[in-house]
Amino acid sequence: MNRKTICQQLTQKINRLMQNENDALQALPNVRLLYGARPNARTPVMYEPGIVILFSGHKTGYINDRVFRYDANEYLLLTVPLPFECETFATPEVPLAGMRINIDILQLQDLLMDIGEDDLFHPQACSTGINSAELSEEILCAVERLLDVLERPLDARILGKQIIREILYHILTGPRGGALLALVSRQTHFSLISRVLRRIETQYTESLSVDQLAAEANMSVSAFHHNFKSVTSTSPLQYLKSYRLHKARMLILHDGLKASTAAVRVGYESASQFSREFKRYFGVTPGEDVARMRTM
Repeated sequence: MNRKTICQQLTQKINRLMQNENDALQALPNVRLLYGARPNARTPVMYEPGIVILFSGHKTGYINDRVFRYDANEYLLLTVPLPFECETFATPEVPLAGMRINIDILQLQDLLMDIGEDDLFHPQACSTGINSAELSEEILCAVERLLDVLERPLDARILGKQIIREILYHILTGPRGGALLALVSRQTHFSLISRVLRRIETQYTESLSVDQLAAEANMSVSAFHHNFKSVTSTSPLQYLKSYRLHKARMLILHDGLKASTAAVRVGYESASQFSREFKRYFGVTPGEDVARMRTM
């Protein structure tokens, strides 16, 4: 069976799984299925660390000067929470279909312990937090089996984690293995910046200065700026602003908060400043964003 036919079958299976009540997905909370039959214009998004694998349709990501595409031939690997812009290409005839696997750090560490100091394991160093790479036959085969077990809750609970472990192994030993390895490595520039990103994630409502964040990474301000941009492709202050705006947007859309309340909740002192920056970043006002999401 050729690759195109396999991807068509996987697309149909995802559509079927998402239309039915599926208890198997509850057994694998780190797996999320994706399906859509309409395009989405370029818009800011915020993805948590994970692997996105598509079987149909494609997405194009934009982060400053970088442009990357992921589709049935290339998966996306994110190793830090990263705000960027994303455009989705999908139609009823060629829908967007795929899955997202959140990275379980403990599972990754356990796998690396089993690999140990094997002489055949030489992942290439990687300093950026977002990468795309070829979707190999080994990964595609494992993902196909993962979708199979999602049709049966007991299979998903017993076999699912082992299949995810296999997918992580193939990524570790593939061209972007260094990016995955950097997630658990200590005292590399990537891991030190990751520590700063975790601080932003837990303390984004506070008044965080670049000096404080540089001290957290144990770097000079100039070295911190350089290494932060190499990982996230943006500056520390721009990242913090983007993170706050995304968090506020989630509070407005999903928790029903008013824009002024959400602004205060994420650390803004001025509601008018928040509204200006929200429109500049998302292209619409908070009220227009809510109305647009309701129509969708």
